[in-house]
Amino acid sequence: MTLINTFKNAWIFFLIQMIISCSNNGKQDMPPVIPPRKIQPPFAGTIFLDPDIITDSDKTTFVSLSYAGQATRTMFDRRVNNWIDVTPFLFNSTYDDGLSIEIQVNPEFQRSDAAEIEALKFAEVIGRLPTALRIDVETVWIHKGTEPFGGGNNNILIHTGQSTLYENDGILEETLVHEASHTSLDSKHSNSSGWVSAQESDGNFISTYARDNPTREDIAETFLLYMAIRYRSDRIDQLLEDKILETIPNRIMYFDDQNFNMYPIK
Repeated sequence: MTLINTFKNAWIFFLIQMIISCSNNGKQDMPPVIPPRKIQPPFAGTIFLDPDIITDSDKTTFVSLSYAGQATRTMFDRRVNNWIDVTPFLFNSTYDDGLSIEIQVNPEFQRSDAAEIEALKFAEVIGRLPTALRIDVETVWIHKGTEPFGGGNNNILIHTGQSTLYENDGILEETLVHEASHTSLDSKHSNSSGWVSAQESDGNFISTYARDNPTREDIAETFLLYMAIRYRSDRIDQLLEDKILETIPNRIMYFDDQNFNMYPIK
């Protein structure tokens, strides 16, 4: 009886060792797991890619500017990174597609005629943007200082020192397209199921700025280049057009489906 038990125990031990050996061999034969490579967007940011998507010789929808005096307004100023209550110089700008904007110029410009120069300049430039991007722009804030522009809050934020830098690079209009996209497109599209689906289907972003801020910056980073390939393809390099279509084809189709009012671009 003891001999039989000893034999049985030895046989069980042998089977266990065989199972362990096969299990270890299976593991050793498996190839190492390599994490998927993170896809790199083709560009860092899009406003710098081509200065001719909109130029100062393009048609503007701007019609007129009228001075409306001074009154208390709450404006955002990036120099203090906060809201300020001031009495800016106020100007009403009108456009030939029926839209209008109140332009608020910081009282630091001291005189209404000095403020009017700034208001007139930007009213005309903003008029070169398509109706779809101006539709929700109710106000424009203009300050001195070299700080980034901003969009949102039914507004476009401008710092004139930064504007000079953009103008020197030829990208003032392109930057305003980006900011106006925040103002008029983000709330309707950045979280929509169609846009999110397009992001997932493309599997990449047009810029690292968009990739790192997919909800906040992807629309604005993309729309400028959508305009470029759909309405200004004669002004951009073929390699750039090919790279855009290769990287974000589903986002392009999403924008196509929206039937945006692109006047006066179109």
